[in-house]
Order: sequence, then C-alpha cells, then structure tokens
Amino acid sequence: MTESNGKHPSINPEGKTTLTIVAILFFVVNLPLFLIHDISGWWSYATLAITLFFVWFFLNFFRNPVRRFPSDDQEQVVVSPADGTIVSIEEVDETDYFKDRRIVVSIFMSVWSVHANWFPVNGTVTKVEHQDGNYHAAFKPKASTENERSLVVIKTPEGKEIMLRQIAGALARRVITYCKPGDESRIDSQMGFIKFGSRVDVYLPVDTLICVKVNQKVTADISILAKLS
Repeated sequence: MTESNGKHPSINPEGKTTLTIVAILFFVVNLPLFLIHDISGWWSYATLAITLFFVWFFLNFFRNPVRRFPSDDQEQVVVSPADGTIVSIEEVDETDYFKDRRIVVSIFMSVWSVHANWFPVNGTVTKVEHQDGNYHAAFKPKASTENERSLVVIKTPEGKEIMLRQIAGALARRVITYCKPGDESRIDSQMGFIKFGSRVDVYLPVDTLICVKVNQKVTADISILAKLS
C-alpha cells in the first residue's frame, strides 16, 4: 500500500512505463525536425506544441498528490476514495457479496481527475476480487456489473462492512488494487489506481447518513461521503 506522506513520489509509480514511452516518442518525433529542417518552420513549432501537450497530459494524469484527512476524528466517517463527481446515490439490491439492500454512492472520475484511490474507512480488508469485463462509459449504470472491476470489502472496528467497486471506463484498460484480505485499511493510505476515465462505487448500510448529493465534486481522502450509524 502507498502511504500519503511527504516522501512519496509526486508521480504515481503506475505511470512509470507510460511516461517513459511518452518521453521517448517526444524526442523521436521532435529531434529530427529541429536537426534536419528549418527550426523557424511553423509546423515544427506546431508539432512541438502538440507533443508537449501530450507530455503534460500524462504527467497530469499520473500525478500523486499528498493527501491527509483534515480531522483526527475518523470514527464512523466514510471518506471519499476517489476524486470526481457524484453521479448517483441510490438504494439497491447488492447481489455479489451482501445479498441485501445497500446504499450505493457512485463517483465518476474524468481523465482530468487524480486516479489514485484511497481507503475510505479504517478497518480490515476481508475480501478482494478482480473481474474482467467490458468497457462501457463509466457513468452508465451497467458499468457497475459489466465492466472490468475490482471488489474490495472492508470491516470497520465497530463491525460495519462496506464494499467498494473500482470500475474501468470506456478508456480505462487496467484496474489496480494494492490490498489483499487481512490487510489493514487506513484513511490516508492508497488502496489502488485506475488507468484513465473510470468510476468508484461505495456500498453502505441502508441506515448510513449520506453527506453528499448528486453532481457534487469530491476530493479523495478529504471529502466526507457519509457517516455510519
């Protein structure tokens, strides 16, 4: 698990291979233009600008900000595990694990969001399961059950269980979960990463007090999603 502290890298390690490829392509494309052709040519500057944009885009996508939940009172608190927008809050029949009614809060992550995912509660990881699937747009309801996804169940010290689904989007091609059953779940620690636009669903007991609303922007490890009863 990756800790949120001042010593962690500013670029997420998951981006190492992608950024290396992007850097190589940047030099392969631009160096011949400025060595062989007239450096004053407008197309040389246009190519440089376009390739610089792609370098900036991937550096921005794989950024790894330091996060610290702004309160010492973490009992019964459910913190947002992802940056993004609340696209749905509804009561559903959960059939994969709980087999009962749950409130699900869905967070859509655009390509501009930080894509690291944090643990939303303190507790113990009791189940981790990865499932292959399709790549529907992450904001669509069927993405929860048909897309590639990873399921994580956490039990709090008070005995409450919550479940998270990391869900791949139309562009996402890899869902990464760092934890395994038996691991400690701690607010301020990273749980995983999803490459490119995607979504995280949080399944909560039906008596949970929801503290967000649809279309609200949330920040991982900072915004409070809910309070367990």
